[in-house]
Amino acid sequence: MAVAGLLLLAFAFFAVGQAAATRNSAQTAADAAALAAGQKYRDQLSTELLDAIRTGAPWRDLLGGRGVPGAEACANAQWFAGRNDADATCTAGSYPTSFAVEAGTRKTVGRSVIPGTENTHASARARAVVEPRCTPGPEPEPTPAPGGDGPGQDDGSDPPADDRPTDDPPGGDAPANDPPPGPPTVNLTCEDGKEWTVDPADPRDLPEAADLFSVRLAE
Repeated sequence: MAVAGLLLLAFAFFAVGQAAATRNSAQTAADAAALAAGQKYRDQLSTELLDAIRTGAPWRDLLGGRGVPGAEACANAQWFAGRNDADATCTAGSYPTSFAVEAGTRKTVGRSVIPGTENTHASARARAVVEPRCTPGPEPEPTPAPGGDGPGQDDGSDPPADDRPTDDPPGGDAPANDPPPGPPTVNLTCEDGKEWTVDPADPRDLPEAADLFSVRLAE
C-alpha cells in the first residue's frame, strides 16, 4: 500500500509538471505573438512616418505612434502564435498603441492520473505596447531667398531704359518658372539626446524603426 501511494503521488507530481509545461508554452506563445504584433506595427509606423516627411504629408500623429491600422500587426501575431503551436486572438488598443493577445495551445496537457487532462488546453495572455522615442525637434533655419542684401541689390529705382525687361525675351521663349519648394527638412529629438535630421531631398542616413519607436511587454 505504501508503494502504491508513493507511485500515485509521483504520477500526480508528473501531471502537475505536465500542466505547468503546457502553461509555459502558452505564455511563451502569447508573449512572442504580442511582441510580433508590436514590431510589425513599429515597422509600419516608421515607413509611413518617413514617407510622410518625404512627401510633405502630415506626420506628427505618426511620430506620436498613431495613424496606422492594426490589422496587419494582429495578423503577424497570429502567424507567430502558429509557429509556437498555438492559436491566438489579437486586439489593438488605443493610445499608447498596444496589442492584447490571448494564446491557446493546440496540444493538450496529455493523459495523467488526474481525470480530464487529456482534453485540457492551456491559455495565456500578453500585451505589447508601442511607444514613441522621439519628439519634433527645433524648426530648421529658413533658407535665404536669392538676391538678398549685398552689392547689386535693387534699390527700388527704375533701371535704365535699355535694361528694362520686355514682355518677350530674346528668342521668343517665355521665362521658365522656378520649381516650387520641396517639403521642409524635419528635425527629431530622440531618447538619449540623439538628434536626427530628415531631409526629403537627401534621403540618406535615416533613423531605423527601433530608433523611432520602442516595443515592450506590459504587465
